[in-house]
Amino acid sequence: MTRLLGYVDLSEPHFVAAVLAIVFNPLFWNVVARWEHKTRKLSKAFGSPRLACYTLGGAILLLNVLRSHCFTQAMLSQPRMQSLDNPAVYHVGLALLGVGGVFVLSSFLALGFTGTFLGDYFGILKEARVTMFPFSVLDNPMYWGSTAIYLGWAIVHASPTGLLLTALVALIYMVAIVYEEASL
Repeated sequence: MTRLLGYVDLSEPHFVAAVLAIVFNPLFWNVVARWEHKTRKLSKAFGSPRLACYTLGGAILLLNVLRSHCFTQAMLSQPRMQSLDNPAVYHVGLALLGVGGVFVLSSFLALGFTGTFLGDYFGILKEARVTMFPFSVLDNPMYWGSTAIYLGWAIVHASPTGLLLTALVALIYMVAIVYEEASL
């Protein structure tokens, strides 16, 4: 870890922006979803729970684009790690991108838009708990797939900054999981 930190300027503006985006996104969607569940104000404002959920989902997607952009800019603004900069490691990164993509996409297909984007907080419930792939092999596959994508992206870029930010993504997702499961 010390070797990794030697490559990372924690005060670099792109790095700070990435940290803020990584921390903000799950905080935003969990606070807004809980607020909606308690007050139904979004559903009332948009005229229906479904439209409110789709709107929140759109906002979450845009925030995720911003987070990914900040993550990439943070990596590009800081040095590469020579020991990660070789074809074998690059291919490991590509494999992680692929595996992560499979988990994220299959989670979305299994849950649908409203299942993915907190529809349960809007009263839009599935008939039964989803247990098919990827939920049959991994709890929270959307979060861990996303983490694998960030890890793969960091490795492809031979970026110690990306590795550090990926660790933060994983930590924030673990906190979000505890928070979300406490509300079930």
